[in-house]
Amino acid sequence: MPMDLIVENGLVFDGLGNPPRKLNVGIRGNTVASLSEGPIPRAPHTRVIDAEGHWVTPGFIDCHTHYDAEVELAPSLSESVRHGVTTVLMGSCSLSLALGTPEDLADMFCRVEAIPYDTVRSLLEERKTWNTLGGYLEHLEGLPLGPNVASFLGHSALRAHTMGLHRSLEPGVRPREDELRGMESLVREGLDLGYLGLSVMTLKWDKMGGTRDIRSRPLPSTYASWSEYRRLTRLLRERRRVFQGVPNISTKVNVVLFFLESIGLFRPSLKTTVISMMDPRASRGIHRLIGALSQVANRLLGADFRWQALPEIFDLWADGIDLVVFEEFGAGAAALHLQDAAARAGLLREPAYRDRFRREWTNRFLPRAFHRDFNESRILECPDPRVVGKSFAEVAREQGRDAVDVFLDLISTHGDALRWYTVMANDRREELERICRHPDILMGFSDAGAHLRNMAHYNFPLRLLRLVREAEKRGEPFMSVERAVHRLTAELAEWFGLDAGVLAEGRRADLVVIQPEGLDAKLDEVAEAPMENFGGFVRLVRRNDAAVKSVLISGREAVTESGVSPALGQERGFGSVLRARG
Repeated sequence: MPMDLIVENGLVFDGLGNPPRKLNVGIRGNTVASLSEGPIPRAPHTRVIDAEGHWVTPGFIDCHTHYDAEVELAPSLSESVRHGVTTVLMGSCSLSLALGTPEDLADMFCRVEAIPYDTVRSLLEERKTWNTLGGYLEHLEGLPLGPNVASFLGHSALRAHTMGLHRSLEPGVRPREDELRGMESLVREGLDLGYLGLSVMTLKWDKMGGTRDIRSRPLPSTYASWSEYRRLTRLLRERRRVFQGVPNISTKVNVVLFFLESIGLFRPSLKTTVISMMDPRASRGIHRLIGALSQVANRLLGADFRWQALPEIFDLWADGIDLVVFEEFGAGAAALHLQDAAARAGLLREPAYRDRFRREWTNRFLPRAFHRDFNESRILECPDPRVVGKSFAEVAREQGRDAVDVFLDLISTHGDALRWYTVMANDRREELERICRHPDILMGFSDAGAHLRNMAHYNFPLRLLRLVREAEKRGEPFMSVERAVHRLTAELAEWFGLDAGVLAEGRRADLVVIQPEGLDAKLDEVAEAPMENFGGFVRLVRRNDAAVKSVLISGREAVTESGVSPALGQERGFGSVLRARG
């Protein structure tokens, strides 16, 4: 029978790590119907994509996003799709919109993930008609999804729904036995429905937003004891589902508890993944240590533990002091607690506050994830043009002043009009390559849909392919292209239990046509673009359309050489809700 669409003459990667072959791909409906070295029958209606000189791969998987809010307003999720991502995982870091009131969910979600509060709360108040786990998935299935979506159960949302938000945020208050049984019942229900597993949060510098008296308290999941987590992970262990967690990345000590939870001696192992393996400026060499620990846990103690990792420089942009890393220490959190710009500016000018900020900023013995080095910064925009292009430390040296005073003066004077940049991690190529080939990583952790003004990691799959290709061109290969494709596709799908990530006959036709010559320096260039249906809110993006010729989702062209399809996010028939197997 003739095909609806044929991708011909491309170098085809199956996603399983096998060497690529030059093949023609025939698609009928939403399915790959033929992989052939010879011609594939066509009809007058058959659309043909010439992939000569291109790579054809399965659609990429982004295993760590916060698209939970954006999918409601702009279900195309085109900022990921345009880079070849055809499946996204939501419900990360204990956050989910499945259960809870609009106010509770907005308070939990928006400050942590740096998403416009008023937009999200009004959206939920207008559209949230569900308050069950099954109802949420049915709601998602009714959206004109761009990519496929799958979701975790967010522990903060479950805990607040079961205990009541205020009670779930009280230090020392433990859930009653009936409340624990209620959470267990919800987890069982969610696993039966196909949720991926449970996500938790133990990092206390992710804070509640909103205007109520609970503002600036850590998320509900951080108040749970490990015995509470274990009541729920027992269910995950039985079903081979995933325990996703955020350890305390400042102290890094409690990651040992995640290792212990994953260990499978005398019991089934627990699939466990945490963020993140990287090479941070604040803790050089930590990636080697934690990589060795996971090797011990997995190889000797029967664990099934994975770090999430990005194959690129981890850089950050900030408007004033609005950056999540300032939640890491008390003085920074005190400033972010204040929503009123004038009140915040007043606090930053107070001598006592400055003394506290300086003590905490310079204290080498306080745990840290952020490097807190004003030399490692660059001012990008400021009403005072004399400081643009310089670091805060350079400005301080020119003025003969302390860098902390210069930083706080600029922020208190200019607020969000001061935009600056820094690099957190992964700035050493050889160490980044070491991370990318580590056997215990899951390639991902883009945080897509969150930190909209601060980060732009949407195109991380293309940046991994470039990293691998450039190493091959230098004659210093550290990974084959087929292995890189495997890390971005089937390896993730298999571990999370999803039907995705493989290009084979009979499988759903999610695939990407890549121009390898387009994997160049433009992948790093940043720009700002207004978000669809977010009231003109402008986010940070990286767009490099020359690298991607076509993206197919369920056999439909989501991206062509002309750009993102106008039908994406408007018509159903592209992505669907994926449910975990087993």
